[in-house]
Amino acid sequence: MTGGAGDAAPGARRRMPHALRREKLLAAALAEFGRRGYHGTQMDHVAAAARVSKALLYQHFASKEVLFAEVTGSIVAGLTARLDEAVAAGQGSAEGVRAMVRVLFDHATDEPDAWALLVRHLDKPEAGLELRELRELRDRLGAVLAALLLRRRRADPGLSAAALAVNEHRARLLVPLMYGSMLSMVSWWLEHPDTRREHAEQMAVEFIWLGLDRLRTGERLPKA
Repeated sequence: MTGGAGDAAPGARRRMPHALRREKLLAAALAEFGRRGYHGTQMDHVAAAARVSKALLYQHFASKEVLFAEVTGSIVAGLTARLDEAVAAGQGSAEGVRAMVRVLFDHATDEPDAWALLVRHLDKPEAGLELRELRELRDRLGAVLAALLLRRRRADPGLSAAALAVNEHRARLLVPLMYGSMLSMVSWWLEHPDTRREHAEQMAVEFIWLGLDRLRTGERLPKA
């Protein structure tokens, strides 16, 4: 008795569905980009990690630039959504900073390859246009942080337009310091697993928030 028309021939290999194959290739690429960096990763590395031929890899992704954009775009979309949701749930600026810090720690813990890619490439403009998605994430982080900084000040009915402009300028200057310190703290914690996560999170929040609070009240060091 012969098999049905849909049966595979004896010994034939069943083809992996396109979407599943693409997901496997992206996972392999993420691991390689996170470990080697963009410039150190070749398509041969990704093909070998995914256990496919380089020709098959090129059938799905026309170039390393396209592949990197796909990988980073997925990271950025997921992390941005988590950040927006967390900050929206915060009832005040300090709660918003705490929520952002928690999301970053969660991301680093849940997706170590994605985190490695982020910290390696987030501020590397020399790599060119292939980092557009990560620059967008950096800008998004900056926008959220600036909004948190200015939320309380904008709610002050006695604040003049000139004073608000000064505060907005200061917020723009503080933003790279803030997200830089957050990324550094999370990366340090990953390398020191003996440190309890809640202690690292609390230190990050206090460093950012208490320092900002003193700046908001007008405290400054005298110029040298």
